[in-house]
Amino acid sequence: MSLNISTGNMFDFISHTWNPIKGACLHDCKYCFMKRWGEGRLKPPRLVKSELKTDLGENNFIFIGSSTDIFADNIPNDWLCNNVLCIANSYSAYNNKYLLQTKNPARYLKIMNDWLNPKYFILSTTIETDLFHPDIMRNSPPPVDRAQAMAKLPKEYKRMVTIEPIMKFSLNALIAVVMLFEPEQVNIGADSCHKSLPEPSAKEIIKLQERLSVFTKVVMKKNLDRILKGE
Repeated sequence: MSLNISTGNMFDFISHTWNPIKGACLHDCKYCFMKRWGEGRLKPPRLVKSELKTDLGENNFIFIGSSTDIFADNIPNDWLCNNVLCIANSYSAYNNKYLLQTKNPARYLKIMNDWLNPKYFILSTTIETDLFHPDIMRNSPPPVDRAQAMAKLPKEYKRMVTIEPIMKFSLNALIAVVMLFEPEQVNIGADSCHKSLPEPSAKEIIKLQERLSVFTKVVMKKNLDRILKGE
């Protein structure tokens, strides 16, 4: 198997994606981008053994698990650690780096000492707003819980957060939630699936960018143009 080259609305620094665990995500967020790809994405989670033979190459920056949340509580530890992360670690001598992103960062804490070398892994979470919308976020931990889990990571880990799809927020509250774990980078993106989410105005997003930029690097994703430019 070969790596998937990063395309679309992916992060600019990511060169490839690798998805050895596929299937429906336990969190079942209303806005999930992957649901648009049909029934194959709605099947129960599964470990795709052919993907475990993928050559991860050299000097790549790989997003592991871009198509489903591989840190969700229903993903077996054997799949995650003894297969996926074990293989990723075996390529550490080839100067690869990896992005992990989850709405369940509490699971990082359970495996970090054995499987997540801070030299190779960037640990990220998604926070849409400072509020919890059970009808939208469904089975996901509340955003504040995600931030609190990230704050417990040892300082040697590089931390990142993606505020996407951004939803209506209280400015001071959202900044407090994000800065609770001092991320090195904040990515801000919009809903790409047109799910009629409660969205902030362009003015509110720009103010958020300005305030966060005092503390950390802020990257505005391309899909924000729909709000910022009225597209």
